[in-house]
Amino acid sequence: MTQTQIVTFAQAGGPEVMALTEKTLSAPSAGEVSIKQEAIGVNYIDVYKRSGVYPTQFPSGLGFDAAGLVIAVGEGVTHVKLGERVAYAAPTQESYASHRTLSAEQVCPLPDDISFEQAAAIMLKGLTTQYLFEQTTPLQAGDTVLFHAAAGGVGLLACQWAAAKGLTLIGTAGSDEKCALALANGATHCINYTREDFSKKVQELTHGKGVDVVMDSVGASTFEGSLNSLKPFGMMITFGNASGKVPPVDVGILAAKGSLKLTRPTVATYVADFDRCQKMAKHLFKMVSSGAIKVHIGNTYPMANAAQAHIDLENRLTTGSSILIP
Repeated sequence: MTQTQIVTFAQAGGPEVMALTEKTLSAPSAGEVSIKQEAIGVNYIDVYKRSGVYPTQFPSGLGFDAAGLVIAVGEGVTHVKLGERVAYAAPTQESYASHRTLSAEQVCPLPDDISFEQAAAIMLKGLTTQYLFEQTTPLQAGDTVLFHAAAGGVGLLACQWAAAKGLTLIGTAGSDEKCALALANGATHCINYTREDFSKKVQELTHGKGVDVVMDSVGASTFEGSLNSLKPFGMMITFGNASGKVPPVDVGILAAKGSLKLTRPTVATYVADFDRCQKMAKHLFKMVSSGAIKVHIGNTYPMANAAQAHIDLENRLTTGSSILIP
């Protein structure tokens, strides 16, 4: 029987609550597959879950996405086969493991020209980017987007995706070096928010018009400034809480600031449907294979050092994507 190493935690808290344990891998039931994982994604949602921002039952695993080889296939699974290279982003959030058995619904065939490391680095972040730019609200060439944390894992993909669509992307980042990285990846402008009021700079860059869309994973500290950066009828997309949860909103403020729209999407909703998930993954892989998206892996850690990966992520010491190797 196959043994799997898995990172678990028994209470909410800091990175130190994570522990590496071992258990027997369960055989796949109908509709499931087992995967030998070669690379695992690290995402800010993992921090939310570990720290208690998102409640969970204990003991709990961590991790949304990974890539590897199919080592067993349950009854009824036809879209992937034994020995196939695959990648996934699954809402069950237990990907910090050397081997895993899970529903095949979100498991996607991985093209040969994309490495396991690249796939692990982009599944959650790339599918997030895909829904932000292709599904949440219509975006046309020439539209203007404000994107916070533009040098992060999602941010660097977003810069490239926006460039491929012919959008003007105004990024924000916390240092000149991070701004330079965003610009090198396709951002039209990048604002160092430690030195400038980003909402005032956005108005300057747009000649007082504001942007069509704000994409904000930072949360509490940027929410008001983001609303102030929008043009009338603009769309505010809040998709993360890196600085803390956005406080309750008086919807009247949306009227006062120009009949604004506000949404809080999550990738879990988008990938819940099998057909939608597979189409999103194919689109993402096509963008990578074509060269429109280049995957930036900033940090690689042994899975046993997952705590350090979280420390670096929370302290904003990373650029691009971070991955774990079992």
